[in-house]
Amino acid sequence: MINFQNKSVLVTGASRGIGFAVAEALAVAGADVAILANDDLVTDAAARLSDACGRPVQAFFTDITDKTALQTVFASISTLDVLVNNAGLELITPLTDPSDEVDATFARIIDINVRGTWNVTRAALPLLKPGARIINTASVWAKSAVGEFAAYIASKHAVVGLTRTFARELGPRGIAVNAVCPGWVRTVASVRSAKTMAERTERSEADIFADVVAAQALPGLMEPADVAGLYLFLASDLSNNITGQAIGVDRGEFLG
Repeated sequence: MINFQNKSVLVTGASRGIGFAVAEALAVAGADVAILANDDLVTDAAARLSDACGRPVQAFFTDITDKTALQTVFASISTLDVLVNNAGLELITPLTDPSDEVDATFARIIDINVRGTWNVTRAALPLLKPGARIINTASVWAKSAVGEFAAYIASKHAVVGLTRTFARELGPRGIAVNAVCPGWVRTVASVRSAKTMAERTERSEADIFADVVAAQALPGLMEPADVAGLYLFLASDLSNNITGQAIGVDRGEFLG
């Protein structure tokens, strides 16, 4: 029902996890997909996506905090119908930890999640025509909070703020901007966070995930592919009248 033939898409942070699942769903639906990530897995991910959709998939090994590198990326893309700002970093940053390492981690998270989203969107803007879509990955924690993840949670609140501001600013150009707020999804980042939370509370990872599931209205822990459908919807003409929204896909973890 959703066809993206002749549509050009860039997904950042797509070497694995949610980004890869979104890129795969868009590619299988007919889009010409390019992916960007700051790790060595991105080339292999592009090859797997190409196998899945039967078309070439471009891979860019790029740090989104590097504006010069981003200029090189977008110089090789002629047009863009959908931009998915999914790249992000999730690490613990306890306020009570006095170490310089926590300060450095805090700065890096803000740099990637906030300034990186700004950088990519700014660089992509000349390629986005009326009818284009920008979809930012926020988090269920953009609507709530837990202790010891100040930088990540602040950054995701900021992503929602950027989404709303971009929607106002780009609306007159016919460009819709929305955010997806995933709940707990089984990814490298979420498993790492659960492990950290378990260690700091002297509990098991299984206990942490049991608490997560207990907080949801629907049972079960999501996989990356479980959230991809919302991105497809927001990228499609079915969402023509939706912009400036932060939409949850969290099995009812946050109700509001």
